[in-house]
Amino acid sequence: MAEEETRKKQIFRGMPVEELKNLDVREFAKFLKSRQKKFVLRHFNELEDFTSRAKKKVSKNKPIRTHKRDLIVVPGMIGMKIHIYNGRAFLPIEVTWEMLGHRFGEFAPTRGKTKHGKAGVGATKGSKSKAKK
Repeated sequence: MAEEETRKKQIFRGMPVEELKNLDVREFAKFLKSRQKKFVLRHFNELEDFTSRAKKKVSKNKPIRTHKRDLIVVPGMIGMKIHIYNGRAFLPIEVTWEMLGHRFGEFAPTRGKTKHGKAGVGATKGSKSKAKK
């Protein structure tokens, strides 16, 4: 009982996620913000094709790899392990209910974190005097 209370309830915009899984992609669009809704309504065929092909690959235990960083996460994708291309490599991402309405590209960053090292010889005024000695 205490475990259920501490776990976050899976509700997306007032609707339980289990009920959202039964909805059509166009019906799910009603729960999205305007920008995402517009994309889903214009590209619902592409989204349905992707989810149906992905479900076939999941049943065959094949990894789902995609370059489509602009696709919106819909309830049919929850629980899938999708490898999203970031320009260099495919990053594995497991889709959770918190990702609903976001784009794939948000979960596969294209720019890495910069690692700053020590300054080279001649980079600072103090290092020039050390180089002469």
